Amino acid sequence: MLWDTQFTLEDASGKTLHLKLLNYITQGIQSGRLNAGRKLPGSRSLAKQLGINRKTVQQVYEELEVQGWLESKLRQGTFVSHVLPEHHLLESDKKLISPLKTTKSSSKLTETLYENAIVLSDYLSIKNDGIPDARLIPYELLARTYRRVCISLSRHSKLGYGDPRGAIELRCSVQKMLTSERFMNCSEQEICIVRGSQMGIYLASRILNPQEGAIVMEESCYLPAQAAFEASGFTVLKCQLDEQGLDITHLRHILSNNDVAGVFVTPHHQYPTTVCLPMHRRLALLELSKLYNFAVIEDDYDHEFHYDTNPIPPLASLHNSENVVHIGSMSKVFAPGLRLGYVVADQHFIKRAAQEIVLIDRQGNTITEHVLSDLMESGEVKRHIRKVRQQYKERRNHAAKEFQRIFGDQISFILPTGGLAIWVDISKISKGKNLANFDNDDSTLNVFFNKTQKEPSHIRFGFGSLNEYEITQSIDKLFQTLSDVEP
Repeated sequence: MLWDTQFTLEDASGKTLHLKLLNYITQGIQSGRLNAGRKLPGSRSLAKQLGINRKTVQQVYEELEVQGWLESKLRQGTFVSHVLPEHHLLESDKKLISPLKTTKSSSKLTETLYENAIVLSDYLSIKNDGIPDARLIPYELLARTYRRVCISLSRHSKLGYGDPRGAIELRCSVQKMLTSERFMNCSEQEICIVRGSQMGIYLASRILNPQEGAIVMEESCYLPAQAAFEASGFTVLKCQLDEQGLDITHLRHILSNNDVAGVFVTPHHQYPTTVCLPMHRRLALLELSKLYNFAVIEDDYDHEFHYDTNPIPPLASLHNSENVVHIGSMSKVFAPGLRLGYVVADQHFIKRAAQEIVLIDRQGNTITEHVLSDLMESGEVKRHIRKVRQQYKERRNHAAKEFQRIFGDQISFILPTGGLAIWVDISKISKGKNLANFDNDDSTLNVFFNKTQKEPSHIRFGFGSLNEYEITQSIDKLFQTLSDVEP
């Protein structure tokens, strides 16, 4: 049967394209407009009709299939199910399974993170808080290395199950890099390969014990990390920030009045403010970790990108760092889609992490791990970092000049020493304006509100994934958006 029903998302409910399409289809099925057995258009043709990313359509189809609204038939397509989910149960049965099991993560924060993750499938809707430019990836080099590694692993029968801590070759490569570049004294037995830094954070939340105390996080912090700790049963306490980062005086106050299991920090470039935690505060934090016996979870998410000076060594390389769990990622070096990161901690912690990994997915991606190890050993990763670091520095400088040219003294910022984002104070231009629902739909901005939640006070402008022309266009659009809002 040919599809003769036009789709439109103009009046569909939902904050994202994913939710709009999902609600549109389910409401159409419930109303009978999309009757049982009806064939839906292919994901490519529907995406073209609606002007959205094909992956968004595929994700909606897959989610509705899992829920029972749709069914797919091999080589035939996707159809409306003959037996719909609401017909499976009597009303009394529904009460037995509803509401779903809840945890501390079943909150507005988690719902928002999920919706934002779905939005990421549509490139034009990405809320960029400082992601790398995937256009800079050395595709041909990666392709050649993947081919060579696949052939080698296949010939030597090494594509079976492996170590849940990650391929020993990559752990050794990471160990060499950390020793030479970050002054860290660790062995390959103290390293676990993970699928990005978020997985490392989640593993830390699973291994630490919420009965031993709360998790302290920076007042403005990385929300996916907060959600991970809350999902594992932790109470999250917020420590104040100032122009130098984590306020050690306030941390001492928290420690003297609360049991604390761990402190989560982003010392290299604090998220979201980009400030670098100075050495004296790093040493004070480590002394407190020994005195009060709590873990320090160090998220070193973009250590490779420093522009003006040599970076301060990570917490894990300093004196009194026995309690540090160091989390790093290769996502910023290449692209988030690479899905490779690492956790460095004592062997007991790494063993517990490996046990959790066995329960989650058994092990990582053997091929990709060997590819990255090959590139690290050949020096290609280091060469790539040097190349893109210079490009990102130029983009940072261009963004700073454009903010000053377009906004003048209406905004202020401190030029970050590294990273892929600038923390911009827009309180002058936003003061007195009703911007509670501010959203300029720009792909480069995360907006941060003051404590009254009425006026945006700062934006985190991600310049890394944009060329100079795109940076100028984005800043100009932001200026127009802020200037057009009436008091």
